[in-house]
Amino acid sequence: MTDSNQISVDPNTRGNANLIYILYLVGIVVGVTTIVGVVMAYIGKGQGDAVLESHYNNQINIFWKGFLYSVVSVILIPILGLGILTGLATLVWYIVRCVKGMQALSAGQPIDNPGSWLF
Repeated sequence: MTDSNQISVDPNTRGNANLIYILYLVGIVVGVTTIVGVVMAYIGKGQGDAVLESHYNNQINIFWKGFLYSVVSVILIPILGLGILTGLATLVWYIVRCVKGMQALSAGQPIDNPGSWLF
């Protein structure tokens, strides 16, 4: 008997979605794992139930919005260091979205609003 939250690369399992969240968090230190995670989310999209689908959509949104926030932060660095503050806010946003996603996934709940720009 297998646990549905066990780490797996099968896109039809919650373990795959959990692995993507883990890759995203590891990506804070090792950036390439975030790219691997978003590719896995795109592969898994459309192959799971409604709960998994909401998590895959959330993960794709986390990647692209985090990327956009990061680019804006880099652009704002010369303006009185404002980019450093927005970069820290982006990091907090990114971590919170990943942790909230992992908590909802472990509880078997979908993400309420995966397209949200906030938390």
